[in-house]
Amino acid sequence: MILNSLVPVALGGALGASARYLTNVTATRLFGVSFPWGTVTVNIAGSFLMGALVVVLAERGGNRFAPFLLTGVLGGFTTFSAFSLDAVSLYERGQSAAAAGYVLGSVVLSILALILGMAAARSVLT
Repeated sequence: MILNSLVPVALGGALGASARYLTNVTATRLFGVSFPWGTVTVNIAGSFLMGALVVVLAERGGNRFAPFLLTGVLGGFTTFSAFSLDAVSLYERGQSAAAAGYVLGSVVLSILALILGMAAARSVLT
């Protein structure tokens, strides 16, 4: 049943989002606002944890914890870890061109979508 997965994902997401917030607050207090150190920190830490957890869960038969840990906690902490896992999974399956296209397309199209979203909101608000 979907609720059996949804509740752990929601609880994990709350924990991950809280950890992201605390990381950003801490990074801002330590380093200031001149560079997004908090975002860099969560992206790198989240990607490291995603890589480690994918292996540990698969090797130790813990895939039942994946919705809570991977989708929930790490998804709330940073979606960059899921993006990184998807790119490496494509590459490891021998789909190098697809992996490169995924990375390039995701980054470029996401930035363009952000710019378009900002422009749309500004046009409505002005």
